[in-house]
Amino acid sequence: MQAQTKLALLLVMLLACILGAQYAYTFWHLPALTTGLMIGALISCYRIVVLFRRQSRQAQLALKALANGDSSLGLTQSHPMRVQYDEVKEQILQARLAAEQQAQFMQTLLIHIDMAVLVFDHKGDAIEHNPAVARLLGKAIKHTRDLEQIGLFIEEAQSNSQSTALWQRGEQQDTLSVQLSIATIQGQALKIVTLQSIHEQLLHKEQQAYKRLTRVLTHEIANSITPLSSLAQTCTGLMPEQLSFADQEDKEDLELALATLKSRTQGLSDFIARFRSISNLPKPDLSVQSLAAVVERCCTLLKHDLAQQQIHLELQTTADTLVMCDAQQIEQVLINLIKNAIEAMSQRENRKELRLEIDKNGQGQLYIAVSDSGGGISEQAQEMMFVPFFTTKQQGSGIGLALSKQIMVSHGGDLIYQPLPDGACFRCMFG
Repeated sequence: MQAQTKLALLLVMLLACILGAQYAYTFWHLPALTTGLMIGALISCYRIVVLFRRQSRQAQLALKALANGDSSLGLTQSHPMRVQYDEVKEQILQARLAAEQQAQFMQTLLIHIDMAVLVFDHKGDAIEHNPAVARLLGKAIKHTRDLEQIGLFIEEAQSNSQSTALWQRGEQQDTLSVQLSIATIQGQALKIVTLQSIHEQLLHKEQQAYKRLTRVLTHEIANSITPLSSLAQTCTGLMPEQLSFADQEDKEDLELALATLKSRTQGLSDFIARFRSISNLPKPDLSVQSLAAVVERCCTLLKHDLAQQQIHLELQTTADTLVMCDAQQIEQVLINLIKNAIEAMSQRENRKELRLEIDKNGQGQLYIAVSDSGGGISEQAQEMMFVPFFTTKQQGSGIGLALSKQIMVSHGGDLIYQPLPDGACFRCMFG
């Protein structure tokens, strides 16, 4: 029997008992019948209460079933709310399925994008992040304090902000673009942070600026030097042997001046030609190469110079050395670095040691390290040593390290300097 029918019958019985008791007591003066009818009214009230409690319990079970997604609980098939219950249950299931699909989609998206994404709560705890965070930063982030200066920027931000920051990852320094958004989700204030490396873009822009500057300088200087060199050579050829001067010393001075002018203009022309190598560096012709073989060839080429300076050479290979590179360009980088190391150690009387090592760093990047005991590089020179035309040598051109760095950048890597207690170390990093 349905709940509405039972409730209607109980209400009719209750009303009949109340009216009968009143009629029996008022007109018939039958106390026993009145008492019996009142007991019947109480029983009807009790059964009504029981019915309401049962309905309430069934409603609670139905709500629990909806909340838990349990189809075994809920209302009976004959219950008048069964149809509505099934409709609500289906809507909740569809909404839950859509939410799970959306969550899976967002999780998959976060995993596959290269941009590092972190979500911090009001306490600074990282409640969400994607795998790109560990790849970019080289470590796991659990709190804003793990981000050092970037963490302070996040904690102090009160609105959507963006900035750039330096990040030291192992021996490499990176430049990060930081974007922060503040959102309130379910009443909780969250800070959503995205991190992206812009180091390569900055290096590329820097190299392009150097190239443009080099083209302008070499073009203007060459336009001035070329006619001077030609004029000096012409004047030298036009001077007759029988040309007489009042003073023989004047003739010798003129010949010396023309010879000096010709020599210096030719030297400047050669100097400009070397500068042009920075702006005209071809793209690397990549192929699978063994770095160990490349290093050994360079050492063989410079074997005589090392022996002449009595420099002890040590080679160490602790990693798989196959890499995609342009062997000739990498050899040029290594020759520049080894020659610099030989020059740095040329004035030392003892402990002349040159060490070449092929290994991988903590991020799995392959590198060639060229270390020497030549005393190292001053802090002032470290800031400028990769700038084209800068040199601390009297006869230096200032393009060796700049060209070497440009070659490594074009290979997707970098050339970095690491000071040693009594020397210098340059690492050729491969991406």
